[in-house]
Amino acid sequence: MPLNAITKKLTKGISRLDSYLESLPKEVPVDDHTSLNVTFVNDVLLSDSSVGFETNGLFIERNPSVPILDLYHNNLKLPILCTNSSKMVGITLDEAVFNSASALYYDAKFMHWIVDQIPDQSLLNTAGWRFIIPQLYKKYPNHDMNFNISLSSPPVVEISNQKAGAITIVDMTIDVLEEDKVIPVACISLVIQATGALKISGNNLVGDIRLNDFQMSLKWSKIGNLRMYLIQPVVWTLIETVFLPHANTRLNKGLPLPIIHGFILQNAEIILSTSRLAVCSDVAFTESNKRFSYFIQ
Repeated sequence: MPLNAITKKLTKGISRLDSYLESLPKEVPVDDHTSLNVTFVNDVLLSDSSVGFETNGLFIERNPSVPILDLYHNNLKLPILCTNSSKMVGITLDEAVFNSASALYYDAKFMHWIVDQIPDQSLLNTAGWRFIIPQLYKKYPNHDMNFNISLSSPPVVEISNQKAGAITIVDMTIDVLEEDKVIPVACISLVIQATGALKISGNNLVGDIRLNDFQMSLKWSKIGNLRMYLIQPVVWTLIETVFLPHANTRLNKGLPLPIIHGFILQNAEIILSTSRLAVCSDVAFTESNKRFSYFIQ
């Protein structure tokens, strides 16, 4: 094929691709409250074997009447971390992406809930605490209870070469129920360290977290001093059977990755590095993807 014909065909293909990219949505809905900002930033990255695009990648409040915020502050050129050059797609996610989601949900007051159903229901009555906090049972004998859980700050996600994890600071207030009144009697501050196991499901990054360690201290009490060493095993049980399953239910829904509509990831692998992770994958057309073939004809 003559050089002029090749140049003309490439120019035409690039023009079509540019038009297609301009038509793509600027945000990907995650749920009723949040979206992923997939606005393109910086120039296209070209190499001998690939074309790279950078997107904003941070979480924003989902509000169709408000223009998408420009949350991309750093003009970074993050290298793709894929070690297998045969993979068709590489997506790099900085831990700032996850921390933006954490801050958004925290500001929207989604990190607060009342625990009134647990596997061991005896712990929701003061009788179940009579040997752990005797003064609680003495002051409120056979009273029902609940736990008022709130985060005092957004969880902090940390990614290293070995693992991805999060540190969460939680206030657990013990409430006693008396007729139509809720009486807060004590508050325990928890610092929970958890490690995440990540995988790809469809075009979503999903995960589960497990407890590594936690520290606890008495923040305040209306029933005198508490013996924290007696309370610690109970709190450990609550974290394992209540807090972590609650968090994993949300994490299992997954984070949508910025994949062009009409493609699906295949044979994906996750590579961790300092402060970021990469998803390296092959891709396949979905049944609905007819439009993209227009660029390769």
